[in-house]
Amino acid sequence: MSAVLITGAASGTGYGIARKFAENGWDVFITSRSAASAAASAAELAKTYGVFAKGYECDIRNEQQIIDIFADIDATGRFVETVVLNAADLGFGTDPAKGQDFFTVSVEEFQRVFETNLVWNFMIVRQAALRMREHHHGSIVFISSNTAYRAIPNRAAYCASKGGINAMAKAFAVDLGPYGIRCNAVLPGTIKTERWVSMGSKQIVNGALTPIGDITDFEDIANAAWYLGTDLSKNVTGTELILDGGMSCQLYPQLLNELKRREMAREQDN
Repeated sequence: MSAVLITGAASGTGYGIARKFAENGWDVFITSRSAASAAASAAELAKTYGVFAKGYECDIRNEQQIIDIFADIDATGRFVETVVLNAADLGFGTDPAKGQDFFTVSVEEFQRVFETNLVWNFMIVRQAALRMREHHHGSIVFISSNTAYRAIPNRAAYCASKGGINAMAKAFAVDLGPYGIRCNAVLPGTIKTERWVSMGSKQIVNGALTPIGDITDFEDIANAAWYLGTDLSKNVTGTELILDGGMSCQLYPQLLNELKRREMAREQDN
């Protein structure tokens, strides 16, 4: 039986992706830092969509735990045909508003971002690919970010690690392609998370800055992961799919023109 494994899927973006696969009849395995959260979300998916679902606690520094998770999945008789790597260290330390200050961030805190976003993902992909190789079929989907190309303040580790993910996805596409395994990356822009919604008028990025007049929501990412994770994209590998309302295709947001016109009008009035 085929199934999907999604990391960081107890809530938010990851849960949205899990729901997309579950509603299409796939069995779903999810991970979270919290065993209780993973179990509760898996139970909700199973109840709502009538699929098999199971949640696992997963720690970034524990390769044996990942090996054990895949062994447990094997014991259910299910094959993880698709892996969606959604979990990430966002690289802002303890305060999202401040991020990681270049001059004061500890090397350990900086390094942890790469351990999570690159090394940990490699561990998971390897265990999945060992199974996919036997079936000569499989899909790896990274949830990356448009900040790999458009940096944001005080998030150097995050931006660099997402750039590393994009490069790693291409390298995996080359290394694993001969075994029937595809690898691609989804690059969202700002996402409508609970934290973003709660910011209200303090939101820095919203639809006013994008050509299409909107930013990314969970459904957008789930649809992209579904496309890249299934045979809808059977000849697609080593590519990046950007979901940011056109934010990264423009030289600058058109709102800047409007702000400049208002500034010039005020100057003329004075």
